[in-house]
Amino acid sequence: MNDVLERIKAQVTENPIILYMKGTPQFPQCGFSMRAAQALQACGVEFAYVNVLEDNEIREGIKVFGNWPTIPQLYVNGELIGGCDIILEMYQSGELQELLNSAKA
Repeated sequence: MNDVLERIKAQVTENPIILYMKGTPQFPQCGFSMRAAQALQACGVEFAYVNVLEDNEIREGIKVFGNWPTIPQLYVNGELIGGCDIILEMYQSGELQELLNSAKA
C-alpha cells in the first residue's frame, strides 16, 4: 500500500489540478465522475485525471490517501477538495472557478 500512496502523492504533487474519476472526461463511466469532469471543463481550465478503473491499486489507494471513501476526488495544489457534491456546490457558487484560477497561477 505504501508504494501506491507514494505514486498518488507524486501525481497530486506534479499536477496542480487532478481529478481521480471512473473513466475519462470524454468517456466517464459513472454519473458522479461525469458531473465532476463537466464542472471542471466548464471552468475552462486544463486538468489532469486518473481513470481509477484502469488501476485497482490506485482505486483503493486514493480512498486511503485522502481519507475519502468515494470517487471522484478532486485535488488542487496537492489538497483534497472533495467529491462530486462539493465540486458542484463550489461550481454553482463560483468558488471552484476562483480556486482553479489560483491553481494555475
